[in-house]
Amino acid sequence: MPLSQAQIKDQLTAPGAQFEMEDIVVRGQKLRAWKNAPRTLREIFETSTQFADRDFIVYEDDRLTYGDHYRQVVALTHAMVKDFGVQNGDRVAIAMRNYPEWSVAFWAAVCSGAIVVPVNAWLKGEELDYCLADSGSTVLICDQAREKALAPHYDSLGMKAVIVARAEEPLLPGHFDFADVIAAHADHDALPDVAIDTDDDATIFYTSGTTGSPKGALGTHRNICTSLLSLAYVGHQTTLRLGNEIPAPEDAPRRHSLLSVPLFHVTGSHSNLVPILFGGGKMVLMYRWQPEQALQLIEQEEITGFGGVPAMVWQVLESPELTKYDVSSIAGIGYGGAPAASELVRRIQQAFPDAQPSNGYGMTETSGIATMNAGIDYIENPDSVGTVLPVCDVIIADDDGLEVPRGEMGEIWMRGPNIIRGYWNMPEATAEAITDGYMHSGDIGTMDEAGFVYVVDRAKDMLIRGGENIYCVEVENALFDHPDVIDAAVIGLPHMVLGEEVAAVVQLTDGSSATPQDLMDHAAGLIAKFKVPIEIEIRDEPLPRNANGKILKRDLRTELAARQATT
Repeated sequence: MPLSQAQIKDQLTAPGAQFEMEDIVVRGQKLRAWKNAPRTLREIFETSTQFADRDFIVYEDDRLTYGDHYRQVVALTHAMVKDFGVQNGDRVAIAMRNYPEWSVAFWAAVCSGAIVVPVNAWLKGEELDYCLADSGSTVLICDQAREKALAPHYDSLGMKAVIVARAEEPLLPGHFDFADVIAAHADHDALPDVAIDTDDDATIFYTSGTTGSPKGALGTHRNICTSLLSLAYVGHQTTLRLGNEIPAPEDAPRRHSLLSVPLFHVTGSHSNLVPILFGGGKMVLMYRWQPEQALQLIEQEEITGFGGVPAMVWQVLESPELTKYDVSSIAGIGYGGAPAASELVRRIQQAFPDAQPSNGYGMTETSGIATMNAGIDYIENPDSVGTVLPVCDVIIADDDGLEVPRGEMGEIWMRGPNIIRGYWNMPEATAEAITDGYMHSGDIGTMDEAGFVYVVDRAKDMLIRGGENIYCVEVENALFDHPDVIDAAVIGLPHMVLGEEVAAVVQLTDGSSATPQDLMDHAAGLIAKFKVPIEIEIRDEPLPRNANGKILKRDLRTELAARQATT
């Protein structure tokens, strides 16, 4: 009979075991932590030398071994420190697609003691500029599309260096070619000496802000190292729950992952890039997500796991090409970052009978997962986002911050060594979001007697489209910028593949001839494409509001969703 989760926890966290825990104090909070977690990302990177001859990154016709990757990171780290004067705590930004150079830039930045700033590559030039200026980044590593998008902003940014990867056209004056920078320091075989502590800042990931301005979530080395071991713990728990034994490290199957999400998201970096490198696995990148190409790569590269957000899994399951390829190598399909229908679990079991499905819950501010539902537990509880990780605390809080009884609804709060330090240069926003070490998720949920967490609704005025957080106020501001718009409400409508899709209801000035397409085109000039509403309903009458003047978005959402279901 398989062990229960409680029995597995006792076994895996026992004194001397791989997942033994210890009590620590971080920023005045007493927490539980993985005793055997690496201390820094640099320490994690140094372990990759043992896999020198293995393929690490595959991208189209390029194959980068661990040895190649290590040498490039060493060279770029020396360039940062010696040529561009990067010191501990300086910010180094990355703005590019999922190219192999993204990984080289990430590891070089954190190994130099800098804080890496992975910027959403799909943002417009003005949005990119905000992230770079707000973070005070002094070095930018980008692809040529992002170099061009930022062209009007370099004078005000005052960068020490802009390094451009995969350039096919002449660079802007004063910028550096990525390959040339690497070649200039190719004679180094070890990282430069830099002192880094486990609680030093490591990353700034920008999240959409409720006021329209993104907030920089400031993460530490400890945060990411915690996430690394938490994912490993879940893997062991899933295996033991099936009644199987944990293989010895030398006998463990090698992980071949198809990365379907951007590296500039925590899911891409913390939940994929870091653990894949630490375990000696292979990471296969795509220029853009295409389900048919994904199936081809699964067969070609003997992929053992893929996922990302539910939308991508649905697209693979719905692909007419699914039965044309050998996908028997798939052992796990994991996703999170967006609402997932319980039907998805059943479909995965049908198409991939040997694969273990998993669904995690967390946010940028929790450095990845805080709860996880995997394998048999997910199959038996498909509507839940899982149970709480051993080093995390999760409570369901009422409006006064008090924990509610099991089964009752409240806001999901999370605490642990995975919680970010706060928001970059935003002490008030930090104080508002974190109470006694607990990060307020903005999600409404419940926890049952067995400890399974369920997400019911969203407290924040936000929707999640295919894993991308979109704050409604930002889209509303773009609509209000149109001279004929006098009121606007942006809402999320259910979408089978993306989880939610952006929609809006607007009221126009009397006599306006503006059409929904006119408003979409106007918004497209101000915000990233994925934020632009695909449906806009124009009304003559004022939008419904409560006694406090707040738009009744839930009523609008229900009304539009019902109308959508009948069309």
